[in-house]
Amino acid sequence: MAKRTAIVGATGAVGTTMLSILEERDFSISELRMLASSRSAGRVIPTKWGDVTVEDLATADPTGIEVALFSAGGGRSREFAPKFAAAGAVVIDNSSAFRQDDDVPLVVAQVNDHAIKDHQGIVANPNCTTMVLMMGAGPLHRAAGLKSMTATSYQSVSGTGQTGIEVLTHEIDVLGKDKELLAKGGWSEPGSDVYSRPIGYNVLAHAGGFTEQGYTDEEWKLVNETRKILEAPDIKVEPFCVRVPVMVGHGIAATMFFDRPVSVDEAKELLAAAPGAQLWDDSKVPTPLDSAGIDDVLIGRVRPTVGTEGGISLWTVGDNLRKGAALNAVQLAELL
Repeated sequence: MAKRTAIVGATGAVGTTMLSILEERDFSISELRMLASSRSAGRVIPTKWGDVTVEDLATADPTGIEVALFSAGGGRSREFAPKFAAAGAVVIDNSSAFRQDDDVPLVVAQVNDHAIKDHQGIVANPNCTTMVLMMGAGPLHRAAGLKSMTATSYQSVSGTGQTGIEVLTHEIDVLGKDKELLAKGGWSEPGSDVYSRPIGYNVLAHAGGFTEQGYTDEEWKLVNETRKILEAPDIKVEPFCVRVPVMVGHGIAATMFFDRPVSVDEAKELLAAAPGAQLWDDSKVPTPLDSAGIDDVLIGRVRPTVGTEGGISLWTVGDNLRKGAALNAVQLAELL
């Protein structure tokens, strides 16, 4: 049945991707509304369902909306998502606002679909990094029970939004003018302040804001969201989140141990059969460039642990704007 659907945060990087995915998947929409901040209100956006004028979220009336895809930031989600839900919409929220709320299901489509049935008007989309990792960890957990995991992420700048893409483009241009200085030292600050250090031609062992125990909020998301999605609060997770000079695509290197030993053959068989994932053989390592613009999460480098036997190490990489955000939101809308 066609749904009256809204995209909230419609003009941002994830919001525009949501629109394109709704169009690609021919989502059944009877009326499409697009909402954003007052800066974008009044813009006319052509869509498969006709031209849509962007509304000001602060003054818009949510009455009649049945499905609302939110990607407007945590503050706006906390303020407006309950109002949309109270007006009768099911809100699928891409921010961190409700992820740890006991009354809000945290759902990765194709991993824990069953959880969505318990929604009370709001469903949370996991963090983009957790989402990509769960496409590999979920099938193995279902088979053998994940007990502990060390996960290091290599996160693209689009995780910071359109601003991150612009900063990387600017810094590569500025720093790349004298490559000898990049190799020998003496380079000058490129004049950006989005990240703690330059991201162009660089790697930052720091993604997100620092919180308790010296970990960032991105790292705590890997811990807490993994436990909630897999419904296993005792999983031990050691996280490390790194920002890399990549436009789109988050990669995660993970080592996992289970309630029983898991062989490489079993792991590969499980991952090859997992929906929404592609298992690549050892001769072809998947990269962020390979993942950009596609729905599937790519999995490679599947191998046995050597320090302690019985575990599995692997690499997952996925488009953080698609499966990591917009695609999963649309898939949850389809589940509803």
